[in-house]
This record gives sequence, structure tokens and C-alpha cells, in this order.
Amino acid sequence: MAQALMETIFDILYLSLVVVIGIYLIKKGGEGTLVRKFGIMAVVLGAGDSFHLVPRMYALWTTGLEANAAALGVGKLVTSITMTVFYLILYYVWRETYGVHEKRGLNAVMWGLALARLILCALPQNQWLTYHQPLTFGILRNIPFAAMGIILIVLYAREAKRITDRAFRFMWLAITLSFAFYIPVVLFAEQIPLIGMLMIPKTLAYVWVVVMGLNFYRDTNRKDA
Repeated sequence: MAQALMETIFDILYLSLVVVIGIYLIKKGGEGTLVRKFGIMAVVLGAGDSFHLVPRMYALWTTGLEANAAALGVGKLVTSITMTVFYLILYYVWRETYGVHEKRGLNAVMWGLALARLILCALPQNQWLTYHQPLTFGILRNIPFAAMGIILIVLYAREAKRITDRAFRFMWLAITLSFAFYIPVVLFAEQIPLIGMLMIPKTLAYVWVVVMGLNFYRDTNRKDA
């Protein structure tokens, strides 16, 4: 009961926060602006995670996680897809923020990794509808995802060092933390369920990313005022 209560409160607060911020930024940002991109990114994050978190909350309050394995697995699949989209948008936020107009090879790499991730997620060997999913495919489908994250960490860290960027200077750190908390869950949560608690700070790292977008909008407004 305690786990169900704590997780439900946290998940509702998290989903509400990122979706509300996302909708707010979409409304405030003009067509094709960086602010609107951040808003779309936040809504994609919240909407995608809801496919996994809502069934999880339901399972915790009813018949348990294992009895709802199929719904949880489908939700996990949807979240895997939306998180890939999230990182692609974050890549284009980097390009627009720092005025990058070339680097077509980098575009190809990011899209190639995203496509590889989506293909791996779609393979039946993932056994999404089962409760105990194979670790091998859990690792395989996260390799291109982690590669996307590493590229973004390097790109944002390099620009943060080169340019005095108040809004996104810690973006590299937020992405680093999200993966630092996520990777142990992928590798060890099946054997040590308590490690699953690392998903809480991982989620907070994503909230930090969204809040950076909100702060960027506020900073832009102050400059224009």
C-alpha cells in the first residue's frame, strides 16, 4: 500500500508538471520557435511516460504488476519510442540554439541511431507482453539509445564550455544523470528490484530538462521586455 501511494503521488505530480509546462510553452512559443520545440518535447515526454506509468499505478492498486504484464509491456514499448523522439527533438534544440546549419553527417548518425532503436524495440524477441523480459534485448535496444545520449552530452558540454549559455549550460549534466540512473535499472533491476528506485532521480533529471526550457522562455521574455 505504501509503495502504491508513494508511486501514485510522484507519478501524478510528474506527469501533470511536464505536460502542463509543455502545453504552456507550445502556446507561448511562435510557430517553429525553440520555445515551441521545447513544449512539444515536454508533451511527448509526459504523454509517452503516461502509457507506462498509468497502467503501473492501476496495477499497484489492483491485482499487482505481474497480473498486468501485457499492459505494462505495451506501455514500456510506447515509452521507448517516445523517449527516442524526445532525444531527437533535443538534438534539434541544440542545432537551433547554437546556430548549427551544417553537420549533415551528424544528422544521419542521430537519425540512424533512432531508427536502429525503433527497429530493435519492434522485434518480437523483446517479449513486451511478458512480465520477465529478456535482459539481452533490454541491453541491445538501449545501445543506440545510449549512443544518442552520449552524443548529446558531448555536444551540449562542448557548447557550454565554449559559450556563456545561462539557460542550457547544465543540459549535459541532466542528460548524464538520466543515463547514470537508468543504466543500472536496465542491467540489474530484474535481479535486485530495489534498484528500480533509481527511476525516481532519473525522472527528476528529465524534469530538470523541461524546466530548463521554461527558464529559457522566461529569460527570452526578460530580454525582449
